[in-house]
Amino acid sequence: MYKKPRKSKDKTLDVLIKSVLYFDFNNIKIKGNSVYKQKLKLSFPNSIFDPNETDMLFFESIKNLNPKQLFSNTNLHNESLIIFNSINKDKESRTNWLNFVQSEKVTVSLNMYYCGVIFIRREQQKEHFFIRI
Repeated sequence: MYKKPRKSKDKTLDVLIKSVLYFDFNNIKIKGNSVYKQKLKLSFPNSIFDPNETDMLFFESIKNLNPKQLFSNTNLHNESLIIFNSINKDKESRTNWLNFVQSEKVTVSLNMYYCGVIFIRREQQKEHFFIRI
């Protein structure tokens, strides 16, 4: 049978690569995973990593992250996207994920089991999705 080729065996890396392609992000920050950062640099050599204003922000772990701190200490804009890896790794990760989902700044959240994605678009209604990848 025909099987669609995958970019990698790592589903979170696939989400990162597809997000950059789809949203045409140029300003990317990767926190906690140097392998992902290197792969994205190779795939998108014209992108700026660790910029002042951030289009896409990736965290290897959601542990020890506080929504209020994150939103006040980062240069996110209305079109920014944040990806968290391993949101269901343990109870603390799931609790932190729910704290982000319930934050007033977050309008759309996607729980993809392996990772979670949040959007902070002010003009959009608050929605939460569970998507199997």
